[in-house]
Amino acid sequence: MSQQQNPPQQPGWGGPQRPFGQPPFVSPPPKKGGAGKVIGLGCLGIVGLFVLIALVGAVVGGGSGAGDSKSPTTRADDKKAGRSAAEGDKKVGGEAKVDKKVVVFKVWGTAPAGALGPLNITYGSDSDNRDGTFKDGEFKATLPLDDDALYFDVTAQLQGSGDIHCSVTVGGKTDKGHAAGDYNICSAQLSAGLLGGWG
Repeated sequence: MSQQQNPPQQPGWGGPQRPFGQPPFVSPPPKKGGAGKVIGLGCLGIVGLFVLIALVGAVVGGGSGAGDSKSPTTRADDKKAGRSAAEGDKKVGGEAKVDKKVVVFKVWGTAPAGALGPLNITYGSDSDNRDGTFKDGEFKATLPLDDDALYFDVTAQLQGSGDIHCSVTVGGKTDKGHAAGDYNICSAQLSAGLLGGWG
């Protein structure tokens, strides 16, 4: 009868020994970093950021369509009253010269006086609001252009009835609004560009 021999002990090991003839235990290789996933998600995040910026710019700047009154052209109501869309313009040699350092706010139309007067008019910028007075069917005011302003706007609320138009003009760009009847509000607003600035 032959006796089974125990495998020789490995020096320096105090724990359990591996059976003789078996390869030593090899730990699994470390997991590879998800560098490709991280780079892919990073690129997707950058593209998403640009899309978000474009959407915010479109919302803040407002869109323009065929029926929109966002263009600085003269409307039929303005022609009847002999007004240009941007009254801050000065005629020089038959052509309008735009004063880019002035913001022009206008409200015009019919607004019978209610309990609080014919209209409640507010105009200015994101940091400076003022009240306006409607006389003889119109209101007009100018303010110096503040390059740090985020927007300039004018609002006029009817006091029960009427039909009014309003506009704000900055550097040759005009935004217009309209309101009719009840206590409706005419509103026009121009915003600074996506990166700021008005020119």
